[in-house]
Amino acid sequence: MDTIDCMRSFIAVARQRSFTGGAKQLDISTKLSSKYVRQLEQRLGAQLFHRTTRSVTLTETGQAYFARCIQVLDQFDELEGLVQLRQSELAGPIRITAPTGFGSTHLVDALSPFQQAPPNVRIQLQLSDHYISLVEEGFDLAVRFGELGDSNFIARKLMDVRLVVFASPDYLSKHGEPEHPSALSTHNCLLMKSSVDPEHWTFRIEGEKRSYRVDGTFQANSPRAIAQMAASGLGVGMCPLYAIEPYLANGELQLLFEDKEATRLPLNAVYPLNRHLTARVRALIDHLAKVFGEDATTPNLF
Repeated sequence: MDTIDCMRSFIAVARQRSFTGGAKQLDISTKLSSKYVRQLEQRLGAQLFHRTTRSVTLTETGQAYFARCIQVLDQFDELEGLVQLRQSELAGPIRITAPTGFGSTHLVDALSPFQQAPPNVRIQLQLSDHYISLVEEGFDLAVRFGELGDSNFIARKLMDVRLVVFASPDYLSKHGEPEHPSALSTHNCLLMKSSVDPEHWTFRIEGEKRSYRVDGTFQANSPRAIAQMAASGLGVGMCPLYAIEPYLANGELQLLFEDKEATRLPLNAVYPLNRHLTARVRALIDHLAKVFGEDATTPNLF
């Protein structure tokens, strides 16, 4: 039973001194209006109206309840108005979770101009390479890589990120550069455990996608850890391009099989399906889509 609906029906019937008149005022059926009042009386354990074939009048208890009920509904309507006003303002906290490497670099860069524009928005960013439950942990938004596999959430795509293969010049000088993805079976491959199938790497060969089994002595759930280990000369790695950008820039790593890349990871803004987005969260998602959409047009960046 919705107590607020029952209370509204009670007030309308009392004012109109008629179930039919009260129902008409609320634009509901007389039957439903009568049902709401009856449920309210059952909940309270008290009779609120004297009913005859010609009139409906308040009992003594009904009169006392009527006066307090009006106050409660007025306060409720005022509270709703306050909440709705806040929903339309760019003010208040936004709790976000994101992967550690991407969140501490590209995401922070994207968030900075947004937070400078509406000064009343307070962003709380939690970085983790583990899956975090948005609902249970109380987050408004997650920025995540990969396809959305849960129907309880909504994902807005921000951009696609290249999944690249790489190694250090030192490793390649010692072990040779693989000429074909099939040769990776003879190399020490660094496996990113957060991927769907870390032991199979996919490439585009002659227009078709083909997967090759790989193995190695190091596994991690963080792409930055894979990049660092590859830069130290341990083996061949595969992870999102953003994680190895600094290493590419200083020459510690170099890309392999660029012409055979087959996978692009979608970067999504994810939020619960039943969550009513506040204006500030909607504005942030729009901002991120714009920023990353523009970055994605930069050649070879993503």
